[in-house]
Amino acid sequence: MNKRITLKVLGTVLFWEAILMLPSLIIAIIDNSSEINSFIISIVFIGSIGFIAKNIKINGNIMRKREGYAAVALCWLVMSLMGALPFYISGSIPSYIDAVFETVSGFTTTGSSIVRDIESMPRGLLFWRSFTHWIGGMGILVLTIGLVPSIGGRPLFLMKAESPGPTPGKLVPKITESSKILYIIYTVMTIIVIVLLIIAGMPIFNSFIYAFGTAGTGGFAMDALSVGAYDNPWFDWIITVGMFLFGVNFTLYFLLIRGYWKSFIKNGEFKLYLLYVLAAILLIFINVLPNFNYNIPETLRHTSFTVASLVSTTGYATTDFNIWPMFSKAILLCLMFFGACAGSTGGGVKSIRILILVKYMFYEIKHTIHPNSIQTIKVDGKSIDNDTLKSIMIFFFMYIITIIIAIIIVSLDNFDFMTTFSSVMATISNIGPGFELVGPLGNFADFSNLSKITMILCMLLGRLEIIPVLTLFSPSIWKKN
Repeated sequence: MNKRITLKVLGTVLFWEAILMLPSLIIAIIDNSSEINSFIISIVFIGSIGFIAKNIKINGNIMRKREGYAAVALCWLVMSLMGALPFYISGSIPSYIDAVFETVSGFTTTGSSIVRDIESMPRGLLFWRSFTHWIGGMGILVLTIGLVPSIGGRPLFLMKAESPGPTPGKLVPKITESSKILYIIYTVMTIIVIVLLIIAGMPIFNSFIYAFGTAGTGGFAMDALSVGAYDNPWFDWIITVGMFLFGVNFTLYFLLIRGYWKSFIKNGEFKLYLLYVLAAILLIFINVLPNFNYNIPETLRHTSFTVASLVSTTGYATTDFNIWPMFSKAILLCLMFFGACAGSTGGGVKSIRILILVKYMFYEIKHTIHPNSIQTIKVDGKSIDNDTLKSIMIFFFMYIITIIIAIIIVSLDNFDFMTTFSSVMATISNIGPGFELVGPLGNFADFSNLSKITMILCMLLGRLEIIPVLTLFSPSIWKKN
């Protein structure tokens, strides 16, 4: 492996991570709060390491798949370890493992938290905590490619390793231009959410915090009761629509901008995503109507918000769905597994994989009945090749195996089954809240360090979709070419 180019990519990412901490430092200075020094120390330390590493001279621009995957996994791991420094140095999160848990949860847009008294955290740290959602939502490497195209070699491998979904690709011929387009769309949509929340009456700082969580589908709140603390229908509907839209493949927005609106409407993955969102809202609405004293507008608001929150893997809450009937919780658990669309900021296994597997199931049934028939699996008129099918099968197998291993390890803490199972599902699917002790009004503080480390790995595996992370543990990848 070309280790120099891997270190150069890592250095570039760390340098930009230090720069991205500056807004949080500015807020801390404005507030004259205690975390000023923690940000200064972190920025200087991270920036210095990044500056040295990014200026490493490389022998040619050779970046292949192995370098791309290793660089992505290493960058996400190291930037999380470094991003935890402000929390730890300031003393807001005294345990470094807890600080890393919170930071990984932020960058991976999971939103699972170990902070018990979030309302006492200084605004500078609150901003950094939520800003990590926005940074990680589209991907720090995608941002880096757009800003610094000279990081070397073939950056498509970086984008493929970091972008969610089985077949990520370019919007336009140049990968750097694709990255810029993605971030322009992402930024504009985020600004729209911020403006709408401000118009609806939410304080400016709060609007940024909740817009970052909505855009990154992360879910870090600045209130103990999450969005439910405001009990404002306008806030709820703005964030509901936002969460749903950020769960859509951003490629479709690009097509929409280019005038190909039919491609947007007829897209198979989008139609499946819309179908199970509407079906879940209808079924849960009917099931929980008695819980809201048959108040139809209020039931529809909370049901729509909760479905959009969990299917997009955001994790915000307006009500405690922990006390909903088991039928509704079972549907929510399915949504946690399905997740949003590929190419979005959402987590889960992605609806495109569900769509392809359903089509593959019917293909096998027809092939069994008519073994001599020649058929192909198509999505949106395009044939799905065997390599894509193989990658999806491998992903599902590794996804299930990871869940099983994580559940066994976390079960050593001896919590009830729903807490144990949903905590693993919440972290590997990058959702945030689970059920019982880790429900919307709970947190992950009571787990042991072993369980927290396990769930940190689950969050990284879920965000990077397993393979890039596992490449770091392969001895052969570190051997010289």
